[in-house]
Amino acid sequence: MSNALGMIETWGVVANLEATDAMSKSADVEMIGYENIGSGFVTTMVQGDVGAVQAAVDAGVEAARRAEGYVTSAVIPRPHDFVKKIMVLHKP
Repeated sequence: MSNALGMIETWGVVANLEATDAMSKSADVEMIGYENIGSGFVTTMVQGDVGAVQAAVDAGVEAARRAEGYVTSAVIPRPHDFVKKIMVLHKP
């Protein structure tokens, strides 16, 4: 299991796809999956080494801002075992 979890929440699918594309291209991270929260909110989750996840989230945030859909983001280094179980549930 990787040692960091990164998440970006956007409003709108277009902003989310922009963010996801930027995250995937900017660093060596693995996309865990996404959640369509409702009311237009979508969260994408990635995992990998802490530095790679932070770089990916930073790139994704900038892309989502350009698409005017950024809501929030987070990077969790060394997530608790319970969080890791949730991450496994969202693997594609």
